[in-house]
Amino acid sequence: MPIAEVRVSMHWNATIRYGMAALASLVMDCNLAGAEPLEGRLKTIQDTATLRLAYRTDSRPFSFLEAPGSQPTGFSIELCERIAKSIKRDLNLPSLNIEWVAVDTKTRFEAIVNGAADMECGSTTVSLSRMKIVDFSSLIFAESTGILVKSGAGVHRFDDMAGKRIGVIAGSTNAQAIRDQLKQRRHDATLVEFRDREQGVAALVRGDLDGFATDKLVLLALAQAARLRDFVVLPDDLSFEPFAIMLPRNEAALRLAVNVGIAEVFRSGEVIELYTKYFSGVAQRPSVWLGAVFTFSALPK
Repeated sequence: MPIAEVRVSMHWNATIRYGMAALASLVMDCNLAGAEPLEGRLKTIQDTATLRLAYRTDSRPFSFLEAPGSQPTGFSIELCERIAKSIKRDLNLPSLNIEWVAVDTKTRFEAIVNGAADMECGSTTVSLSRMKIVDFSSLIFAESTGILVKSGAGVHRFDDMAGKRIGVIAGSTNAQAIRDQLKQRRHDATLVEFRDREQGVAALVRGDLDGFATDKLVLLALAQAARLRDFVVLPDDLSFEPFAIMLPRNEAALRLAVNVGIAEVFRSGEVIELYTKYFSGVAQRPSVWLGAVFTFSALPK
């Protein structure tokens, strides 16, 4: 190549490198200039270095207590703890204290709405009606409503529950699913409402119910924890229950921070470790629904 052409080529390469560096600098400056200051719940979390996490005691293996007074544990609890680490890093905090807030089926919504908790880490189903009062993260799990019954009672499928007594949690999506299924199939049954799942399972064991309905994997985990050997979960999938972390409405910055943490756990494969830890003794393998959740919630950066 002639010397003149070499000089032109070198000059052109240098110009390109300079231009790319200038463009990168401009983009960085624009990003910094366009970055909005923190506000709302996320700003409070940063200022107080405290994240308030609501938890359930009756949602094994998602959120439960191994013993009275112990720290909550479970699939959703550990996921929230990893999200907390992500938030701590992104806010450049030297430490982030987690404040645990106990809730039940009813008070979980109140805790988020009135500001007692920043996030709810349990097994809450996303629904359009609930979005009127709270917000949700990306999906973290997918389940179905099932019914736990006593073995040998002549009940093999949901249709056999016609005329029976079915326990449900008041105000739950599972309860609505049972009502919808009964209406669609033109069956009659007596629904008995409970405040928490442990009360419902206890009533079933006493013989006060013919079946107890809630999320399938929760039923299996509760039966396993209570060492119930003569009870089975009916094979029917009676609803689609997409779970997410409940968040306050109109808090886009907090929702984004939570979704960033979820995506990191799902992309890295850590979610499989969590699933294996809490569900290996309950379910043989993730369902097709769950596989889709693990895939689509692993959002790219």
